[in-house]
Amino acid sequence: MSTTDKVQCELCPRACILAPGQRGECRARENIDGELTTLVYGNPCAVHIDPIEKKPLFHVLPGSPIFSIATAGCNLRCRFCQNWEISQRPPEETRNYDLPPEKVVAAAIKNNCRSIAYTYSEPIIFYEYMYDTSVLAHKRGMKNVMVTAGYINEKPLRELGPVIDAVNVDLKGDADYYREVVRGTLPPVQRALEIMKEMGVWVEITNLIVPTLNDQPEKIRWLVGWIYDHLGPDIPLHFSRFHPMYKLRNLPPTPVETLKMAREIALEKGLNYVYTGNVPGLQSESTFCPGCGKKVIGRIGYQVLENNLKDGRCGYCGHLIPGLWK
Repeated sequence: MSTTDKVQCELCPRACILAPGQRGECRARENIDGELTTLVYGNPCAVHIDPIEKKPLFHVLPGSPIFSIATAGCNLRCRFCQNWEISQRPPEETRNYDLPPEKVVAAAIKNNCRSIAYTYSEPIIFYEYMYDTSVLAHKRGMKNVMVTAGYINEKPLRELGPVIDAVNVDLKGDADYYREVVRGTLPPVQRALEIMKEMGVWVEITNLIVPTLNDQPEKIRWLVGWIYDHLGPDIPLHFSRFHPMYKLRNLPPTPVETLKMAREIALEKGLNYVYTGNVPGLQSESTFCPGCGKKVIGRIGYQVLENNLKDGRCGYCGHLIPGLWK
């Protein structure tokens, strides 16, 4: 076999070099006759309409439905993966739908969705499908949302940025955690977060707290310190509760007290919008004004119970609450 038959994928930091017939770590991209080819274009394995709060996005079109799609595959190997049935499988092992970009946009409009989410597995690995759909969605006045681990190279990210309106990025832990639990590296994710903020994409961050692995106060202080120093105090941060899943079924669910502790650390550091997830009923699901302390968006679970924003400002004191509200 000639070395010229091999191709290198430049989409993510794995930089897979593939001989003909070989697939990348993501399971969704293959060298077919010397050409790198996506195996999942227009063939999602998950299609749903969700509350936008489920992504989670708390500062984007509150209370609205979002048309959500995913394909099989992922370029990380998180031992705790909550969607492993699709993210850790190749496309031939999932039930897929024929849904090219134009059909996605048409279905979203038909179902009165103002936005489309690329979510559930890892949208970076269905990059071309996401990009083309996003272009069409923008032409119809819709917003595009990417829910991602952010494990992507700078060049494709900068090309994608102009058609993505908002992201929720999983910032999973420190460098050791990425190496040992995620099987990836941390710096590309940090750089992706900085680039997206620089490009004007609305950014929210989720940190899944896994007992014994990334729940130590010093690890949480490092995480919130990096966010504060590099992204600023107004980036919404969601601490999410772990439930036993995939290869970590031996661990217990995250104690609620751990979530509360993490939120207190983040607030003490100076982050203005810190939420807890997967535990409905806590007041930390709601948005409070940093100016006057009053509740501006009240939530239980994925339901918005009250919205006291006026033109993106607190309805009580007029403090600007950053987000995509219209």
